[in-house]
Amino acid sequence: SEKPDIVLVYGDTNSTLAGSLAASKVHIPIAHVEAGLRSHNKKMPEEINRILTDHLSTWLFCPSETAVKNLESEGIKKGVYNTGDIMYDAILYYKNIALQQSVILSNLNLPPKTYSLVTIHRAENTDDPQRLKSLLEALRQINGIVLFPIHPRTKNRIKQWNLDNLFLSSNIKMIDPLDYFDMLAVESQAKVILTDSGGVQKEAYMLGVPCITLRDETEWVETVLGGWNKITGANMERILKAVETIQIPKDRISIFGDGHTSEKICKILTNLTGNN
Repeated sequence: SEKPDIVLVYGDTNSTLAGSLAASKVHIPIAHVEAGLRSHNKKMPEEINRILTDHLSTWLFCPSETAVKNLESEGIKKGVYNTGDIMYDAILYYKNIALQQSVILSNLNLPPKTYSLVTIHRAENTDDPQRLKSLLEALRQINGIVLFPIHPRTKNRIKQWNLDNLFLSSNIKMIDPLDYFDMLAVESQAKVILTDSGGVQKEAYMLGVPCITLRDETEWVETVLGGWNKITGANMERILKAVETIQIPKDRISIFGDGHTSEKICKILTNLTGNN
């Protein structure tokens, strides 16, 4: 009923693909923000969503040069723009506001740079009891407090696999999921972040916090090459070694743009469609 000129979709969720399929069926051009990401693991639902959305899209806004090259290797060259990452725009705008308004660290009595932050939610980690157990065992052996805002899916699987005992007398501080400001606050002040989230990997890099990726691959290869991110999978020994040997690299180049991604995307789309 709205008859839009463009359907704008973001990221790699199921709703991203649903929006792309719906728009393509009624011949509405699609613009994909965060296009070109590839883990090269088609067992991940997100990977399927990315590939199909990119091949349906008219305009593809990439967060990095690697993403542009990924599309090129699949024969997608027209309508591709390296605009940078809108998450970087958000972090630059909201980080200081979050640190001023959030009281999460004082409420939890956590001084900055004294704790590790962990997030686990992907099916590959939560739906495999041995993999999830290995992750929790590793977290339990990390020195110091491990702050664990727990995803409902993960919480349910821990109960399902009877892994609650791993939290007894543990250094793991499990809390409910956090809103954006609180999450930015705990991310920016962590000494290290352990995660299977693509977004959190990026935010760690943007905030200058070392990251350990609890997966067997990552879309954000630039963060690994720069030394800010280590891939360990769910292997307990590799995770503990990564935590023990973590170092902050001297350089952190701007691989995700200049913080003006949203402006660039708006300008491109208005110029292409002739709308103001």
